[in-house]
Parts: sequence; C-alpha cells; structure tokens
Amino acid sequence: MASLKSVLAHSTRVLSICRKQNTVIYIKRTLLLSRLPLFKRADGRLFDSVRQSSSAAVKAEKGEDSFLKWLLLLIPASAFGLGTWQVKRRQRKLHLIDELKRLTTAEPIPLPLNPDELNQLEYRRVRVRGQYDHSQELYVLPRSPVDPEKEAREAGGLSSSAETGANVITPFRCTDLGITILVNRGYVPRQKIKPETRMKGQVEEEMEVVGVVRLTEIRKPFVPNNDVQRNHWHYRDLEAMSRVTGAEPIFIDAEYGSTIPGGPIGGQTRVTLRNEHMQYIITWYGLCAATSYMWFAKFIKKIV
Repeated sequence: MASLKSVLAHSTRVLSICRKQNTVIYIKRTLLLSRLPLFKRADGRLFDSVRQSSSAAVKAEKGEDSFLKWLLLLIPASAFGLGTWQVKRRQRKLHLIDELKRLTTAEPIPLPLNPDELNQLEYRRVRVRGQYDHSQELYVLPRSPVDPEKEAREAGGLSSSAETGANVITPFRCTDLGITILVNRGYVPRQKIKPETRMKGQVEEEMEVVGVVRLTEIRKPFVPNNDVQRNHWHYRDLEAMSRVTGAEPIFIDAEYGSTIPGGPIGGQTRVTLRNEHMQYIITWYGLCAATSYMWFAKFIKKIV
C-alpha cells in the first residue's frame, strides 16, 4: 500500500514537470515565430519585412493610379484643343466665303492687261466687249449645271446632280483691247455639246460680256489628263488652251446675265465652299465634355 502511494506521487510529479516543459516550449516557439520576420538594419534598429513589403506594394499601386489618372486626362484636353482649332478654321472659312461673295457681286471693272494685276483678281467681276470665234470651241467635261442656291443648301453633302454635260470655252476677240481671251460661255447638256445642235446661240455680232476672272488649275489626283486631240478637257490648263486656240492665257467665266438664248447657260462659277466646321466643333467639344465627366467620376468624385 505504501509502495502504491509512492508510485502515484512520483507519477504526479512527472506529469506536472512535463506539462510545465510543454508550456515553456510552446511559449518559446510562439515568441520565436513572432520574431522571425524581424531583421536588424545596419543602424541596429529592427524592421518588419512583411509590413515593409505591403507598404511598398501600396505605394507602387498608388503611383500607377496617379500616372494613369494624368494620362487619361490627355483625352479631354486633346478633344478641347481640336474643338478650338475647328472654331478658328470656321472663322477663316466664313471670312473667305464673305470675300468671295463680295468679289462676285462687286461692280464689274474693265479687264486689265497686266498679268500681275490679273493674278490678284481671281473671282473679280470684269467687263469685256468683242466677238466670239465659235470655230475653236473647247469642251470641259463632264460637268453638271451649277445652282448656287442649291449648292449653298447642300454644302458639305455628298449629293450631286444626275445631269451631266460640258462647259463650252470659246475664244473671244476683245475689240476694245485688241487681244483674244478665253470665255467660259457656260453649261450645255450632253446632247447639246455639238455646235450644230445649238445654232441659235452661236451669235456672230459684237456684244458685251460680264464675267469673273479665273486662273489656271493644277490637275488634282484622280482627275484624267486633258485629251487635246479629242478636245476633251478635264481641268483648266490656260497655257495649253491658249496654245490650241491662239488666245492669251486669260480666262473668265461668263455670268448668268450674259447667257444668250439658245446658247450655253452662264453663271457656272462655283463659289460655294464646304463649311462643315460646326459639325466638327460639336463633335470635339462633346467628346471633351463626356470624357471630362468620366475622368471626374473616376478619379475625383471617388476620392471625395
């Protein structure tokens, strides 16, 4: 009995010691694990590598957001700049249209012979007196009739007249100046291009013609070359036309009031310029407003 008591007492002491040792081991293990991320810097101070890594990641993310924020701001800024540029272009275009209208409605002046002066008078109304030489007509084609009011309404559109024909260019002997010039008498439909189909309009007597000065043209891309042999002209080449007819390289478009009954229809000068700048202004400023609001909602309103 005494031996049994001594065994039980010894067992109790052993269990107690084991429990205390386990507790100490657990505490040491906990303390060791909690200190594992800590490192000593060169100055002897400790720092937490996990916290430092998290802080660096947050800073990098904030830097990327800041860069993206200012990069996206370029979209509304660029749209605003393009809209302002279109405003200035529209002002210049309106000024040019007003200037053309002023020149084409001004009181006609006598045709000057000085080439330098003529080069400064495109679209200016002039008056000449003389006779046509119908034997050397030139034909600029294909052409559609000019309707200034219709073209002003449809400026910038893609529609065009279905009717095609030619403009008749005729040498005109100026009796008061002693020279021969080229006059665009106007438009004739396709079936009236040949002179014998419009003999009533082939007047021989001396007459006065009022028209606007036009200068030579440079062939535009996709415009065919002039076919001198077939008398098919696609653009106004004054040097070539003057060589063929013997006239001076001076060209005027006869105005509608100079039209002869039965002959070509005058007033074929196109002075309506495309003016689509208001559409572009609305587009660019609208894009600026939309992207500005999206930028504000994303980067400013979210912060507030």
